[in-house]
Amino acid sequence: MMTGTRIRFSATTHVGYKRTVNEDAILTLPDQRIWVVADGMGGHDAGDFASHTVVDSIAMIHPDLPPQELIRAVRQALGHAHELILAEAQARGGATIGTTVVAFLIANGHFAAFWAGDSRLYRLQPGASIEMLTTDHSMVAGLVLEGQISWDEAEFHPQANTVTRAVGVGETLELDKIRGELSSGDRFLICSDGLSKYASFDVLERVLSSEPIETVADRLQQIALDGGGADNISVIVIDVL
Repeated sequence: MMTGTRIRFSATTHVGYKRTVNEDAILTLPDQRIWVVADGMGGHDAGDFASHTVVDSIAMIHPDLPPQELIRAVRQALGHAHELILAEAQARGGATIGTTVVAFLIANGHFAAFWAGDSRLYRLQPGASIEMLTTDHSMVAGLVLEGQISWDEAEFHPQANTVTRAVGVGETLELDKIRGELSSGDRFLICSDGLSKYASFDVLERVLSSEPIETVADRLQQIALDGGGADNISVIVIDVL
């Protein structure tokens, strides 16, 4: 197990070419070892409100919490954001407002992540193939898990954008969680579907294995823009040294 883990990261978010508002929001708190990507839904200010409610709630966490309390605090912050978004939706006449989330934490030589929706967390380790550590909460995820299509093919399915879980949607917030040990050389990617719909596993693996940390997030963003940039694009890459 690693202690005193050193990290480097790069991050970017872009409205893309087709949208007028960036409904994505990102949060980078390297001193607290927290990184977040949220992809809002509900149109314009509603999706923007939802994603920023998530990152603002997590940003309010006390900076000096011990690791076990930090993980609990992130879950509680997501629950608080869920309630705020539900209240806002009700105030707007019952509109559906929500946001995906991947909240990624590093503590005591381990990582942990909470997620809802179809924003993703990947890991690339030296000498290994890229892994998707999250599983999309989407209409097409079941087809992938049944072996009928691949995750890459799922991006082109007619229901690719239909998520089944989101912060702010449903009475109770449903989050999945993953945790694991860190190793030197690990590279993690957190992104919204504005990247994954344009970058296959092979493309992600090639870029993540070759691009330095200073430019890797911008390079991935450019791939999405070159592909059409029809959605907001958010990218965070974290290196474990």
